[in-house]
Amino acid sequence: MKKKITLKDIANELGVSISTVSKALNDSFEISIETKKRIQDYAKLHNFKPNTLAVSLQTQRSKTLGIIIPNMLNHFFAMAFSGIEKVANKRGYKIITCITNDSYQKELETMDLLANGSDIDGFILSISKETELKREFQHFKTHIDDGIPIVMFDRATDEVTCDKVIVNDEEGAYQAVNHLIDSDCSHIAFISTMPNFAIGKLRKQGYLRALKDAGIEVDEKMIIAEENPKKFEEAIIKLFENNEKIDGMLTTNELSAITAMKVAQDRGLKVPNDVSVIGFSNGILSRHSNPKLTTVSQHAEIMGDTAANMLIDAIEKNNPTYSSVTKVIKTTLVERESTKQIVKYRKL
Repeated sequence: MKKKITLKDIANELGVSISTVSKALNDSFEISIETKKRIQDYAKLHNFKPNTLAVSLQTQRSKTLGIIIPNMLNHFFAMAFSGIEKVANKRGYKIITCITNDSYQKELETMDLLANGSDIDGFILSISKETELKREFQHFKTHIDDGIPIVMFDRATDEVTCDKVIVNDEEGAYQAVNHLIDSDCSHIAFISTMPNFAIGKLRKQGYLRALKDAGIEVDEKMIIAEENPKKFEEAIIKLFENNEKIDGMLTTNELSAITAMKVAQDRGLKVPNDVSVIGFSNGILSRHSNPKLTTVSQHAEIMGDTAANMLIDAIEKNNPTYSSVTKVIKTTLVERESTKQIVKYRKL
């Protein structure tokens, strides 16, 4: 006797989740027309007869969210995860968390594993560095076409239509440089630790715009890029050697800012009297460095909170006319001891 085909058999054969098969057979709007037709045609070809109870059970929400994070050791992502977890617990959802270590392949495999093996209701994720460099976003689009909603936070791409939570990185850098200018800095260096990524490019744009608006000529020798944390110190030493007039610095992350202060102090300079330094992220190092670091806060926990609420709302509203939205969280400049007091204010 020929074995009766099951939902699982169809899912395995077509490379989709069991939930996607169930929804397609029920003509759910959540599944793309192309995927729906492929599943329905296969089921018809193999004379599939759905078990009404099984299909009903499969189409119920699992109340489980997949969280894909590049690096949990990074304070920003740890705080974002905290925000996600609090909202998930409050709204009765479980979470499965995976770390990509900024690998495209691991991101791809992890999402497939969670979508096909854990029957999650949706993803919250921050794109891995390798994915952004490769410009490979098809795996996100495939899961969305399969009816699995995605919310991207912090590292996002305009090439994927989904909900996003970001900060205005350009404006955050702009305000930071203006703070340096208003505290009497006029030779301001920029240290980018992510020159090839959208976030890094936006922060550089903010730096350049602030100088232009203040009438300060841009000196390309005052702009450096170094992605390897082990080489931060060497790069910053060369920056000081080539630019003796530096009196202000903006860096795109926390560690490079701490390193910049150390290099300045090793050269006999006082922070902030001789050189003021501002970093990004407002992590643990910022609060415990000497002097304590003035930094641009991206409000990671609020980003995580917002992303979780957006995803759960999308899951529960089940609205076929739902349009994706992008929410922008405002940055805040947290003033500490690595910058001087404001001595003048300008109209911006």
